Amino acid sequence: MKLFSTVLAAVILFVSASPGYAEKEKVDYPEGYRQWAHIKSMLIEPGHPLENPFQGLHHVYGNKLALEGLKKGSFQDGSVLVFDLLQYSRGDHAIQEGERKFIGVMQKEKKGFSATGGWGFEVFPKDSKTDRLVADGGKSCFTCHTSQTDRDYVFTRWRK
Repeated sequence: MKLFSTVLAAVILFVSASPGYAEKEKVDYPEGYRQWAHIKSMLIEPGHPLENPFQGLHHVYGNKLALEGLKKGSFQDGSVLVFDLLQYSRGDHAIQEGERKFIGVMQKEKKGFSATGGWGFEVFPKDSKTDRLVADGGKSCFTCHTSQTDRDYVFTRWRK
């Protein structure tokens, strides 16, 4: 009986720690994302509905799986999109990048983030790889992204 209890406890521990059996808790920092494909840039200025907190110069990057997903309109597990938001300044008839405000990350893992459409969301402030700003498991991010259900919750579109 003791052997059975030990084996049962080991199986329960293995299953609960295995991907797909429990919700994933964190989105990974996207190391090397600036070497991924640059998908688009945009500038949000004062007066835009998303000015707070998204005023700034945006660059969107995607890994190989995210690029495939953008083209198809649905994303497979392992797709990662990065939203790099920077301050900006105007001068001499040019707009220049400033300091980083944050990077936002969407990481696709259907079973790991099932409560938020299969996407994990995280925000890393400034140049930090460890500080995290998402405190609700990504639910507030996902609430906004639900308007994009027909595109697997992604706002960014593939530009041909």
